[in-house]
Amino acid sequence: MTATQPPAVRVERAGEAEWRIAELLARMTLEEKIGQLTLVPGGGGHVPPSLAEEIRAGRIGAVLNEVDPGTVTELQRLAREESRLGIPLLVGRDVIHGFRTIFPIPLGQAATWSPALVERGARVAALEAAAAGVNWTFAPMVDIGRDPRWGRVAECLGEDPLLASRLAEAMIRGFQGEDLAQPGSIAACVKHFAGYGACEAGRDYAATSLPETELRNVHLRPFRAAVAAGVASVMTSFSDVNGLPATANPLLLRDILRREWGFDGLVVSDWESVPQLAVHGLTADDRASAREAALAGCDMEMTSRTYTDHLPALVRAAEVPPAQLDAMVANVLRTKLRLGLLERAPALSVTLPAPLNDAHRAAAYEAAVASVVLLKNDRAVLPLDPARLRSLAVIGPLADDGHEQMGTWVFDGRAEDSATILPALRARAGEQVEVRYARGVDTTRSLGQEGFDQAVAVAQDADAVVLCLGEESILSGKRTAARTSGSPGAQAALVARLARLGKPLILVVLAGRALALAEVVPQVDALLYAWHPGTMGGPAIADLLFGVSAPSGRLPVSLPRAVGQVPIYYAQRRTGKPAWPAQVIPLDAIPARAGQTSVGNTSYHLDAGFTPLYPFGYGLSYTTFGYAALALSDTVLRRRSALVVSVEVTNTGPRAGEDVVQCYVGDPVASLTRPVRELVAFARVALAAGERRTVHFTLTAADLAFHGRDHRLRAEAGEFRVWVGGNAEATLEARFHLVDDAGHGDLAR
Repeated sequence: MTATQPPAVRVERAGEAEWRIAELLARMTLEEKIGQLTLVPGGGGHVPPSLAEEIRAGRIGAVLNEVDPGTVTELQRLAREESRLGIPLLVGRDVIHGFRTIFPIPLGQAATWSPALVERGARVAALEAAAAGVNWTFAPMVDIGRDPRWGRVAECLGEDPLLASRLAEAMIRGFQGEDLAQPGSIAACVKHFAGYGACEAGRDYAATSLPETELRNVHLRPFRAAVAAGVASVMTSFSDVNGLPATANPLLLRDILRREWGFDGLVVSDWESVPQLAVHGLTADDRASAREAALAGCDMEMTSRTYTDHLPALVRAAEVPPAQLDAMVANVLRTKLRLGLLERAPALSVTLPAPLNDAHRAAAYEAAVASVVLLKNDRAVLPLDPARLRSLAVIGPLADDGHEQMGTWVFDGRAEDSATILPALRARAGEQVEVRYARGVDTTRSLGQEGFDQAVAVAQDADAVVLCLGEESILSGKRTAARTSGSPGAQAALVARLARLGKPLILVVLAGRALALAEVVPQVDALLYAWHPGTMGGPAIADLLFGVSAPSGRLPVSLPRAVGQVPIYYAQRRTGKPAWPAQVIPLDAIPARAGQTSVGNTSYHLDAGFTPLYPFGYGLSYTTFGYAALALSDTVLRRRSALVVSVEVTNTGPRAGEDVVQCYVGDPVASLTRPVRELVAFARVALAAGERRTVHFTLTAADLAFHGRDHRLRAEAGEFRVWVGGNAEATLEARFHLVDDAGHGDLAR
C-alpha cells in the first residue's frame, strides 16, 4: 500500500494554510516561537496565576492533563483573547482506551481483530474527551509487543505489524474523524517512535538494540501506516535505539519520518525525555540536550523546560539555525490549523453526547465481548446452562472490582461506573441459581493462603466454579510493571487446591499481558482470557459464560509456556537448525552422561520445547469451523497484478459463531532470511450453524515486500507459500511464484 495523501480539503487549502503559517511566523518573537514548542501540565481544575501569566505572554503552546471543562475554557480564553497573537492551545490527555466509558485495554481490543470495533471505541473516546475540552490524545501506541515482561505491552496492539497497522489506522479514524476541525474530533498521536517495545528484558525505559532491517521490517511498519492514515502527531520513545536516544535520533525523526515518509505534523517528546538525554549519557547538560533534540527534529517538549531555558541562546549562537526553529514552530501551527483552532473559537460544543450514555456503554460491551478469547473448553463445560445449575461458586479478587477490570492507563474512568463480573453473573444466572462468592486471595499479588479454606467451602457444594484471577491493573502499564513471572502471588496454588475438588473449574483471566500459565491450564476445564475488559466487562463475561454470546476473540500475541521462552512469537526466522516436533527430545529422556550430539542439535528449549502454549491468532468458540478448498486465482503473481486467495470456511458446529480467517505467507528464499510466515490478511466472518462461505483475500507484490540489505523496500521474485486457517499454525497450504517482469522497482507497503 502506498502512502496516501492527506484529505483532499487539506490539499486544496495547503497553499492558503502555509501562507497563514508563514504570516504568523513573521509576526512572532523568538520567545513566542519557543512558547509554541512548550507543553506543560495544567492546574488540575484551576488556572494557577503563573500559568495564566505565561499564556498571556505567549510562552505556552499546549497544556496536558486538564479535563475540567470550565478550566479548559478559561485557558483557551486567555490564549485567544489576552495573548498578543491569540493562538489557542493544544490540550492533551492520555485517552488510551476510553475517557469515561472505558473499553478493553488496547491489547484486548487487538484480540477482537476488528478494525470496525476499534474505530468505534476511539470515536466514543474522542467524543467524551472533546466534551471536556481535550483536543489531542497520546494514542494509539503501536509499539510491537513481543515480550510480555514489558508492562506496556498492555497498551500495544500485539506482536504482528500487519494487525497493529490495520488497528492503528482504525483508531486514528475514530479519534480524528473525517475532518479534524469538526466538533468531536481530536488529534491522534502515534507513539512511541520507535523500537520501544523491544527494550531489553522487557524493562521499561531500557535500551533497544535493533538492526535497521529489523527496525524497518517490523517495528516501523505500524508507524508508517499511521502516517499514511493522516495521524496528526508523533511521540518519541524514551529508549535509546542502537545507542542513540529516540528523542535525538536524526535517522528516525529527520531521515525516515520527514524525508522518506513526508510527515508534516507535530513531533512531541515523551515526558521529560529531552533532559533525559543527559541521563542516557548522550549529552552533558540540558543545554546540549535541547540542541540535540531540536536538531534531530523533536518539535515540542513535554513538561520539562530545556527548550524554554536554552533554545533562545542556542538560536542566537546559531547552534540551532533559525530556519530549524521556524520549521519546528510551523509543525505545531499546522497541527493547530488542521484542528480548526486558528479558524474558530475553541468553545466547548453543547452538541456532543454525554459520557457513559447508553450507546457508549453498548459499544464498550460489544468490544469486551469480542475481545475475550476462549482458549480451552474440555467436555464442553461452557456455556453454562442455568437450568442445570443449582449453585455456582465465584472465586477470586477480580470478580467484583470495578477499578481493576478497567486496566492500566485509565485517568478519567471511575470504578463505580464499572459493571463487574459477580453481579452480572447473579443477574444472568437468575434467582433459581445460588451464586456464592469468596475472594480466595486478598489481591492477585498476595502470597498468603489464609483465604483458601473459605474458597474451598464455597466451591464444595457448587455445581461449577468460576475463578476470576490474573493481575491487577497496576501490574501492567509503565514504570513498575515489568514482570518475569506467570500468575503472581498464590493464585496457582489456589487453582491447584480447588482442582482437587473435581468440580467443573472455569478460569477467567483478567490481565494486561500474556501470562505464562502452563502450570495452571491442565488443572482447569475451561479458560477464558479476558484481558482487562473495561467498564462493561462484567456483563460481557457473564453473557459469554452463559452462552448468550459466543466467544470470538483471537490472540494478538503468543502465550508462552514459560517466561524463559520469551520472546516467543510466530514470525521468527527459521535459523540454520530449525526445530521440528520429531526432533524434540523430552528432558527426562536424555540419558545420563549423554554425549554432546545426542540431544537433537536444533533450536529449542530442552524444558519447554519450541512452541508457545497457545499460538498467535488462536481462539475457540462454542461452535467449530472447518477450512477447505484453498485456491489461488493463478500460480503466478506479476508485479503490477493481483492474486486472489480463496478458501471455503464452514461452521461445522451446532450454533452460530464468528471466526477470524487468517492468511499467512512465507518467503523461503530471499536476500535476507525472512520469517517462517507473516500475516498478510484477515477477516472476521459470521456464520450460522452449518453455513459455508468462500472468503477471498487479494494479494499484490507490495504485500510480499520487505526492506533488504540496502534498507530499500522491494519484493523479490521467487516462490512463496501461503497458508490459510484459524491461527498462525494453519496447515492448509498453496504455493505461487512472484515473477519479476518489471525490474526491481522499489515498493511501498
